Amino acid sequence: MSEKVIVSKFGGSSMADLTAMKRSAQISADQKANIVVVSAVYGVTNLLIDASKAACSDTWENTLKVISQIEQKHYSILEEMKADTTVFEDVRSLLSEVRTLTQGMNLLKECSPRAYDSLLSLGERLSSTIFTQVCKEIFSGPEVKFFDIRTVMKTSDDFGKAIPNIALISKLSEKHLNDCKNGSVVYITQGFIGSTEDSMTTVLGRGGSDYSAALIAEGIKADILQIWTDVAGIATTDPRLVPEAKLLDEITYSEAAELATFGAKILHPTTLTPALRANVQVFVGSSYEPEKNGTWIKTKTESSPLIRAMAKRDDQIIMTLSTPKMLHSHGFLFEIFKVFNEHKISIDSITTSEISVALTLDDSNRLNKKLIDQLSSLCDVKIEENLTLVSLIGNEINHTPKLAQRIFQSIDDINVRMICLGASKHNFCFLVAKDQATECIKRLHREFIK
Repeated sequence: MSEKVIVSKFGGSSMADLTAMKRSAQISADQKANIVVVSAVYGVTNLLIDASKAACSDTWENTLKVISQIEQKHYSILEEMKADTTVFEDVRSLLSEVRTLTQGMNLLKECSPRAYDSLLSLGERLSSTIFTQVCKEIFSGPEVKFFDIRTVMKTSDDFGKAIPNIALISKLSEKHLNDCKNGSVVYITQGFIGSTEDSMTTVLGRGGSDYSAALIAEGIKADILQIWTDVAGIATTDPRLVPEAKLLDEITYSEAAELATFGAKILHPTTLTPALRANVQVFVGSSYEPEKNGTWIKTKTESSPLIRAMAKRDDQIIMTLSTPKMLHSHGFLFEIFKVFNEHKISIDSITTSEISVALTLDDSNRLNKKLIDQLSSLCDVKIEENLTLVSLIGNEINHTPKLAQRIFQSIDDINVRMICLGASKHNFCFLVAKDQATECIKRLHREFIK
């Protein structure tokens, strides 16, 4: 029996080709993983999305060109690994589903949310089928088995962004996955996908692979969740912006959650919630450089620096809502929030004055005319776009004198549009013009990360 129960998750870059798959399988074996969760082969989810778009708006001939790219990615891996007939036929059958689903979309010139989820699920179902065979050739101890995660990953029927049924997932995980904990079997399964209670396929939304791995770790009461990506851990900021960025040995759940929420790409914001609920340790490392230390996410770390890391999130909007009715009156914010709730649009940050409210929104929320018309009936509406949210993540931020002075002296020639401080002791964030955000991060990194 393995000393620790481990769920290992590998992203698309770790499934890019046979070499990447073999490397990921070897890491899984070396780490004595009990369950391995995989994303689709690199680029395949985007191709499936392209196929659905082409099917609805283009000719079948052009749709087939996209599908052939998907087929080629998988067949080239099978040919290189000299896969046996059974695996080849399993993959061929799944690729046939891709054609069937897209052909239906092309005939109707329509893609229903349910059909869309079924199509997108095939990326993970294909990669896990191939990866199971790769693992069988590398693991020497436990039996390697393919497992369809839809058996336990039960969700709502909100196709496109299904909501997991946490209690049911835990119950079914205990029933179907518990035998992996004795070390005799390793399950290879899928991230990102699930099913309703009446077995209709769903997806958890982009970035949902990490989240589903965390839900599985919670469900089987694992000790460790490993997230293997193409970078060697969580850094003080994006190394593509600041080459001097340093890898972090450790970070707290609170810091990591803030970092993920405010723009760091390495973790999906929802990933840590199940791990924290179940007290599962989280490790982030590189499948390309497994020998590097990586980053551990813990409840408590040895050090608690004022600024641990920083991130930026592009494509932000400031919406300013103004009316004299706010002055010395109540109920105005309630009316505003009712409108946003009706349109299912989340607000990130908010500041208020006597007669106005400024809100930050993510551009992906796609502001629509009806929303703006409803708000305009309550107040004057002003919208500013092409902004970036810059966030500094650390500890006791809202109780540290002269922190704001240091920040704004570092960027004294950059105009700051909105500041949010005080809601969290782990975060200080503000908005700047998108074209000044990278320079902003560079200067702040020099000031705070030594």
